[in-house]
Amino acid sequence: MCRNIKTLFNFEPPATELEIRDASLQFVRKLSGFNVPSKANEAAFDLAVAEVAATARRLITSLTTHAEPRTREQEAAKAQARNLVRFGGPNR
Repeated sequence: MCRNIKTLFNFEPPATELEIRDASLQFVRKLSGFNVPSKANEAAFDLAVAEVAATARRLITSLTTHAEPRTREQEAAKAQARNLVRFGGPNR
């Protein structure tokens, strides 16, 4: 599950609210053990997602770097190359 949480810092264009929320949701799912919380836990779950997203947003905006910004296309190409090495080609 946590493999789906991607680095959000130092991208051009910057991470969107949806990307931050999705990463926060994955994090809360992992911590709680719930993919979908019960009605009894839904309010606490949703509050946790909102708080993690707010904290992540503050973190991302406060960090600095001298490195060149990354692009989503470059990162996708790197991931595809890693997957090719890990899982082999289509004729495997």
